[in-house]
Amino acid sequence: MNFRILICLALTLAWTASVSGHHSTVGQIEEFSIEIEGVVKEFQFKNPHSWIQVMVLNADGTETEWSVEWLIPNILMRQGYNPSTFRPGDEVRVKLRQHVSGSPMGEFDGATKEDGTIVGRWE
Repeated sequence: MNFRILICLALTLAWTASVSGHHSTVGQIEEFSIEIEGVVKEFQFKNPHSWIQVMVLNADGTETEWSVEWLIPNILMRQGYNPSTFRPGDEVRVKLRQHVSGSPMGEFDGATKEDGTIVGRWE
């Protein structure tokens, strides 16, 4: 076998193995956004993804904890966000794309805080 072909094959296999290590949400997240309103319980500003835990009051008086996945801290910091972007007790309205299972989780699109501050994309 030609040495160049062997090298190309080895590099291709190495590249595809590293790419497949990161997950995709295709088929897991709805294409349209929904909105939830609640109080931030916790903002986990950490790798591999940041998470915003939001407590939402239901019509029957119970609460549901929503888990909202956001980007990695490195990207968020370059966009001007930091660990105090969301603080426990902040009242927020969050736009997210919910998991297709209907469970209280999804991907962050944007949020507005009680003081009118916009975080992420809010259109």
